[in-house]
Amino acid sequence: MLAASTRRACAPFRGASRRSVSISASAKSVLYSVPVSNYAARIRYIIQSKGLQSEIDIVSPQAIGGLKSEEYLKLNPQGKMPLMVLPDGTALPESEVIVGYVLDKYAGRGPSLQASTPEARAQAALATRIHDIYLGPAMASMYKPMGIEDRAKGIAALAFQMDVLEGICKGPFMAGSEVTSADAALFPSFVFIEFILPKFFGWKDVFAGRPKLAAWWAAMKADPVAAGVMAEVRGGLEVWEKNNRWKDLGILEQVASTAHKWAY
Repeated sequence: MLAASTRRACAPFRGASRRSVSISASAKSVLYSVPVSNYAARIRYIIQSKGLQSEIDIVSPQAIGGLKSEEYLKLNPQGKMPLMVLPDGTALPESEVIVGYVLDKYAGRGPSLQASTPEARAQAALATRIHDIYLGPAMASMYKPMGIEDRAKGIAALAFQMDVLEGICKGPFMAGSEVTSADAALFPSFVFIEFILPKFFGWKDVFAGRPKLAAWWAAMKADPVAAGVMAEVRGGLEVWEKNNRWKDLGILEQVASTAHKWAY
C-alpha cells in the first residue's frame, strides 16, 4: 500500500511555461522540461510528491530559445534535458544529478523517496543504473530515426532489460515496500513502453511473463502523482502519433518486415 504522503494528490504539471526566464540568480530553482520527456518526468514526479511546486519553477527550454540556443548551451553544453538552474545561477544537468540534489536539499519535505535500509537503497540504485545505462538508450529504437538492423537490435535489447528489471524488482515497488527515486526514474519510461510497443511493434502485453513488473505498474498507477505524470507523458506521445511520427520516420515500414523480430 502506498504511504499516505505519496497517495495525496498534487496539482499536475500542465505543460512548460514559455515565459522569459532569466538565467541570473533568482528566488527559485528552475527546471527546464517538456511533458513528453521521460527523464524530466522523473524529476517532476519528485517535485510533486514532495510538494515543491512553490519552490521550483518548471518551464520549457523554449523560454530561452530551445535546447540548441546559445543561452541554453551555456547552461548545458550537451544541449539535453532536463536541466535545473539553482537560485544562485548554478546549472545542474543530468536527471540523476538533479534528483540527488532535490532529495538532499528538501530531505525534510514530504516523503523521503529513499529506502530505509542500505540493502534497499542499493537495490534502488541498481534499478536506476539499469534504467539510465541500458534501458534508456535502448528506448530510442521505439521512436527515433535509425536503420532497420539497429532498430531490431534495440527492441531486442529493450526486451532483455525489461527481463533484467523483472528479476531485480522486489515488489510492490522496485526496492520493496517503499516508493523511491528508482520508481520515479522507471515509471515515465514504462509509460513510453506501454504506449508504443503494443501500438506500433505488435506486442500483445508488455508485462506478459513479467508478473512483478505488472504488479509494480499497477501499484505506481494507483499513486495520484504518478497518474498525473502518466497523463503528461502520454499526452506528448499522443501528439507524436497525431503528427505521424512513426510513419514519417519509416518505422511502420520497417516493422512490416518479417525478416526481424519486433514483438517479445
